[in-house]
Amino acid sequence: MITLPEIIRTETAAAGVLSFARFMELALYCPDSGYYETQRDIVGRRGDFYTSASTGELFGELLAFQFAGWLEEIKASGPQLSTLNLIEAGAHDGKLARDVLRWLQLRRPKLFSELEYCILEPSARRQEWQRETLKHFAPHVLWFTDIDNLKRKTQNAKLDGIIFSNELLDAMPVHRYGWDARNKKWFEWGVAVAGDKFVWAKIQSSAVGSQKSEFSLPASILHLPASLLNVLPDNYTIETSPDAENWWRAAAGVLGRGKLLAIDYGLSADELFSPARTNGTLRAYFRHHASDDVLANVGEQDLTAHVNFSAIQKAGETAGLKTGMFATQTQFLTQILEKTLADRSFGGWTSARTRQFQTLTHPEHLGRAFRVLVQSR
Repeated sequence: MITLPEIIRTETAAAGVLSFARFMELALYCPDSGYYETQRDIVGRRGDFYTSASTGELFGELLAFQFAGWLEEIKASGPQLSTLNLIEAGAHDGKLARDVLRWLQLRRPKLFSELEYCILEPSARRQEWQRETLKHFAPHVLWFTDIDNLKRKTQNAKLDGIIFSNELLDAMPVHRYGWDARNKKWFEWGVAVAGDKFVWAKIQSSAVGSQKSEFSLPASILHLPASLLNVLPDNYTIETSPDAENWWRAAAGVLGRGKLLAIDYGLSADELFSPARTNGTLRAYFRHHASDDVLANVGEQDLTAHVNFSAIQKAGETAGLKTGMFATQTQFLTQILEKTLADRSFGGWTSARTRQFQTLTHPEHLGRAFRVLVQSR
């Protein structure tokens, strides 16, 4: 069997210098050997990183409470619906979906009976993990490989409901651009082979030396003000993710009445483009340790970059959505908490729930790192 490093070496040899976006795509998603294809237990104490869902059931329960409120509003806002859609993109092993569905079944049985929970998952292997986790909810759960597959099922009709993702966009492949301070030009970082290692190399064809190549740069970089460019240090690096923006735009396009929600590592454009952040936000995670050596241990470590939420927000608004919230996870969950305290149906606040909430919202844990974007139509 050909190993993942060998696959990447073959593509790199053909390209000369491989774009980092392609390197990241192969490292994470290559069938049979990518990180997310082979590593099921990557989350939690025994894995490489924590997620909000791995702290316990509370995160899913709070989301379910908020989703229930939104879905009731959608039902009341227009023609009677026979089916309500709750669509999760990137469900990994299905545990967050299980927590959401379990709470809805227990606390909102009528709504649960009207619900169709759709999972967008391109990986057949991850679908198997999810089906095992969600086997008790089988009649209510459907799987689709992507948004286009979902649209074919609905015959291109708009879907009323909620589309959401938790830590999806930050794992989509990114391009890395560096700043040549002397020549006042951007270039793209790629990956080359040196001996038995992968190393950074400039993609010469992407250097901004002509009008044509200049306009191939993402708008978020191309239109930066001269006042900022003048203070950026040499080799200042920033990431962009056209895949994330395109996915958000496609999700917005399929949404009829409802909400589009993302919870992810991320920053606004003003926060991302800081002269103090010289090496971007790209990181590798292995056994709860962050590393800048993202080219090492291919297929054995997670790769992630902060989401440019300004670009995502603009993509949604261009597609006709209205932005209702861009906040920290702490602010988002605290607002939900306040609603639950006035609603006995949520269930009692046990000491375990309190500890989980503190982990989800404390700035030294998960509260500050995660941002929440909510848009609607």
